[in-house]
Amino acid sequence: MRWLRQLLGGRRVQLDPARQQALLRDVQHRYGARAQIRFPDQVEAVSRLLADDDGLVVAARIVSEAAEEAHADLRAQAHEVHRRTGRRLLVHRGNYRPLWKEAGAMLRWPLFALPSGFHPYAQVAAAVAVVGGGAPRLDRVTDPNPLLTHVFELLDLTTAGWEYGRVRVDTDAAALADRLISTAGQVLAAMDDPPRLPPAVRELMRRNNTLGVYDPAGPRVVGLINPGARMRETLLA
Repeated sequence: MRWLRQLLGGRRVQLDPARQQALLRDVQHRYGARAQIRFPDQVEAVSRLLADDDGLVVAARIVSEAAEEAHADLRAQAHEVHRRTGRRLLVHRGNYRPLWKEAGAMLRWPLFALPSGFHPYAQVAAAVAVVGGGAPRLDRVTDPNPLLTHVFELLDLTTAGWEYGRVRVDTDAAALADRLISTAGQVLAAMDDPPRLPPAVRELMRRNNTLGVYDPAGPRVVGLINPGARMRETLLA
């Protein structure tokens, strides 16, 4: 694997695990839903905090942890639905859309209740942006393949939540989706042998739906987003 060869070879970087833990704790406890700071300002602050190689490792960890926790939450929700109703739900993390199409009304969007306390519009959005900005050097600090998979999982959950999970498409939600798409494109561009795009992304890219984007503080539509078009522009470039 290229990333492992580079970690062991001449391009190895000096990383500080203790500093990474300190950064992770700082990001986890100073930011998020409880912070009295607008989400865009939190994203900017966390992105600055994670600007170096240790920060890139932390950002990758936040993205992966969010994806893992969301998957575990959906599995737990599916188990609870089966316990209450006898209905079996298939939680396939390679493509969450069929699950949300079938049972979105019974499910809670998991990214608003991550056990780690990371908020999708604050720490997760910032981590995604850092991963995208650090894509050219990502393989010096971690394996980009599972990380890219986790980026796509979060993108799948975000768009499925809008369509089937009653998640409001406000400017913070749209910014998260835009960062996920941009970062996926940046990581793909930096890979020697990029993987095939996942089914949920391919499905959305065949569509051309434009959604209104709301002001987080009110009912006013302040913009538009077309996820399929944005994915085509970025991921097929």
